[in-house]
Amino acid sequence: MLISRIQDLVRDHYVFPDVARQICAALDGVRLAGADDAGTAVTLTAALQSVNGDRHLRVRHYPDGVPPADDDASTRAWLVEQARTHGPGITQVRRLDGNIGLIDVGPVVLLPEDVGPAAAAAFTLLRGVTRMVLDLRECVGGVPESVALIVSHLTGDEPVHLQDLVTRDGTVTPTWTTPSVAPRLPLDVPVDVLTSARTFSGGEELAYDLQALGRARVVGETTGGGAHPRDAFDLGLHLQLHVPTARSVNAVTGTNWEGTGVVPDLPCPADDALEVALSTRSAPSPPTARSPRRAAGTRRLKGDDMGEGRRIDLAP
Repeated sequence: MLISRIQDLVRDHYVFPDVARQICAALDGVRLAGADDAGTAVTLTAALQSVNGDRHLRVRHYPDGVPPADDDASTRAWLVEQARTHGPGITQVRRLDGNIGLIDVGPVVLLPEDVGPAAAAAFTLLRGVTRMVLDLRECVGGVPESVALIVSHLTGDEPVHLQDLVTRDGTVTPTWTTPSVAPRLPLDVPVDVLTSARTFSGGEELAYDLQALGRARVVGETTGGGAHPRDAFDLGLHLQLHVPTARSVNAVTGTNWEGTGVVPDLPCPADDALEVALSTRSAPSPPTARSPRRAAGTRRLKGDDMGEGRRIDLAP
């Protein structure tokens, strides 16, 4: 019964229908007899990911009970509580020797109404720095609108088209920067982004967007490779199925980081990334940011999950 329900959900919702059929076939041979909830989640996740390695497609085990599923009114309250207890997605702000700003982003970039004030405060504290470093080595997820808010502090005074989320039925939800945010880092201030193999999903989007725009240099390890936003479906008290229902399409590259991860411009072990970044910029010489694209025209948007078209994705 459990496997049949998972097959139905994957078949009806997975972003690529042809791949969904292959995944359902892979589940036919799964045997769960004698497994507890934790073991069941591991076994099912292995089968789900055996076809195309989509790390957002998984069964998660929650010993204390599943969090609210997407499109549930209680999701917002849960996310607000997460921001209150763990922070909205900015954990530390420092001004290093040499007037270098450092912002630690993670573990999850939560709702825009929480991230917005935190990001504004961080960039205000670091006003006047001659270099900026964003540390994403522990950032494992985030809401696209909130990622866009952070990017907005690093781009110019015109809207920049960052990405489209495209569902299996072709519905397109674009993400743009918000030029009205303040303060904005001057475009002649170099930016480095630190990554690790743990950096995932929304954290990867932040690194990928800035790299694609030519606004930042990525230093560290290739990231986890998860670019498909997902919806959640409860399977019981302690199990939840996560199914990717859209794909990210970057406005500059026309593709994304699914399966490949964000490839650093300057590869090095994650533990050494800050030192390497600081030691390899002898003078302010930032990448040239591409000209921002004006927000000409409109598209019909459709909220996909989180009750307001918001998505949040975590590493497995």
